[in-house]
Amino acid sequence: MKTNIVVAFFLLTLFAYGQTTRKYSNEFMNIGVDAAALGMSNAVVSQSADVNSGYWNPAGLVELEDNQIALMHSSYFANIANYNYAAFAMPLDDRSAVGISLIRFGVDDILDTTQLIDAQGNINYDRISLFSAADYGLMFSYARKIPLDGFSYGVNAKVIRRIIGDFASSWGFGLDLGVQFQSQNNWKFGLMARDITTTFNAWTFDKDKLATIKDAVAGQNQEVPESTELTIPKLQVGMSKKFIFNYDYSLVTALDLNVRFEQNNDILSTSFASVTPSLGFEFGYNDLVFLRAGVGNFQNELQLDNSENLTFQPNFGVGFKYRGIQIDYAFTDIGDQSAALYSNVFSLKLDFSIFR
Repeated sequence: MKTNIVVAFFLLTLFAYGQTTRKYSNEFMNIGVDAAALGMSNAVVSQSADVNSGYWNPAGLVELEDNQIALMHSSYFANIANYNYAAFAMPLDDRSAVGISLIRFGVDDILDTTQLIDAQGNINYDRISLFSAADYGLMFSYARKIPLDGFSYGVNAKVIRRIIGDFASSWGFGLDLGVQFQSQNNWKFGLMARDITTTFNAWTFDKDKLATIKDAVAGQNQEVPESTELTIPKLQVGMSKKFIFNYDYSLVTALDLNVRFEQNNDILSTSFASVTPSLGFEFGYNDLVFLRAGVGNFQNELQLDNSENLTFQPNFGVGFKYRGIQIDYAFTDIGDQSAALYSNVFSLKLDFSIFR
């Protein structure tokens, strides 16, 4: 029976790869959450151990001692796009925990000028309307410790909803798997496999709505895209260790490797997979104040003279924690150190122990 299940899963994966895979699909799910993690360039897959683990590595949810909630907001592209996140997690017992996370990345109040010019060629500004292009990701997480000392695992079942006004919308479904291990000398290791079954998005299009703009630009109309979209798997592998100095001072160092099974501009790129590292640091005082820094997103960018230039993305962050309330800030972007505008990211984490 188990052999049949494995064979069926393998055939399903092969069939999925035969569909429409895209190099960049559901990218809003890869931006990251929690200003503390973003300040460390997302190098947190091995040591994530709070409500935000539902996103970074659900295996870390087993470290929860009480219920927690998290909120985050940031704006990108000169406040054109808004990125919001909310999560809740709770321990079930001393060996398992559950969580739920919601992400929204959207551009609102977009001007729809497709009806600006009427059939007689007259411009009528009253015919302008507004619409939104929004992406939603809802994740349900479960984590559990296993009998092997130091090991835990977690799984995510996620639902993707993408809406482009009245023109198009899609539903998507996928699974993530995470594993963490803590050694006797306090080294931590983690692995997060995203979209392990390839996340499937099924698009529907309003043909009547599209027909109204079919001839908006003569000779430059785009064909309606295919209705199926698949997101290929990704891996994030990491290791970290926390050092304590004079009881009051701490330093967390973390290294993650981000793997995509495609060829792109990452620092290490082959036809099978591409890898780019992320390095993060967190200096803490008395578990009260935190200073964070990180560097990641190393890319070999092709220049106009066909030469390659290595670029990277530095990040910076600070945090404050007191009696179950943690406020974090990160100064980061979703590009590299070039002209891309940096964004201010704020997040809040609340531990329910504050009410006890």
